[in-house]
Amino acid sequence: MKVAVIGAGRLGTAVAVLLERAGHRLVGVSGRDETRGRASSHLPGVPVLEPSAAAAAAELIVIGTPDDAIEPTVAALATSLAPGTWVLHLSGSLGLDALLAARDAGARRLALHPLQTFPDVGAALDGLPGCWIAVTADDEEGARLGERLVADLHGVAFPLADELRPLYHAGAVFASNALVTVSAIAESLFSAAGVPDPRAAMAPLQRASLAHVEALGAARALTGPAVRGDAGTIRRNLDALSRQGPDLIPVYVELARSALHLAARSGRVAPAARAAVEDVLAEWS
Repeated sequence: MKVAVIGAGRLGTAVAVLLERAGHRLVGVSGRDETRGRASSHLPGVPVLEPSAAAAAAELIVIGTPDDAIEPTVAALATSLAPGTWVLHLSGSLGLDALLAARDAGARRLALHPLQTFPDVGAALDGLPGCWIAVTADDEEGARLGERLVADLHGVAFPLADELRPLYHAGAVFASNALVTVSAIAESLFSAAGVPDPRAAMAPLQRASLAHVEALGAARALTGPAVRGDAGTIRRNLDALSRQGPDLIPVYVELARSALHLAARSGRVAPAARAAVEDVLAEWS
């Protein structure tokens, strides 16, 4: 297919590279100032065009802009779309309604979202192959095209209902962004405790934890004071935080409650031990 990428950032550029390698023809990319440098490095020979010019030459238009820019971008492109053109966005939280202007112009709609994190183009090129990619389409033809494109990206396609995309994306936020944020908290506490290289020290622990989740599931992989019903340890943790990081107490309490509920649902904490932990957490709420 003749492909244009509108918003060729980190992910959009990587998608363009992999689609080109799979035999698609890149007719143009567009984006902000950094796009020209990315295109020069990763897509030599592919022209950097105005969005309308790129869209007019394409059979498949990939929208890689930030989420809030997708609807206005598509609305601005509507007059450039030939009937039957496929318009695809890469947002996880938005559904097909973000492409309503394209549908009204006679185009076809599709949404793909890779369940992966991409801090730069190189990471995206490494991370797309093998990652799970959500496919949302209006009909079976769109679903089949989505699956073929995912195969071209060397990903694993799975169908995602349009109305469930925001819920799915909330899961992605917990799986990645929350993990990074909690890691930053842990790093700061290790540093305050005198650990010489906090990131290096906690990396084996985190790798093992994620490996256990993958192998066993979260309920069986859970360790720590909540699942042990160790109210004394939790009290000591909170006492320490009250002196060193009082702003972290609500975070600790809510995460401990979530861990306790997970342990209780899986039958891994005795009722009396659970009650003891809940009493301590209530003191600090």
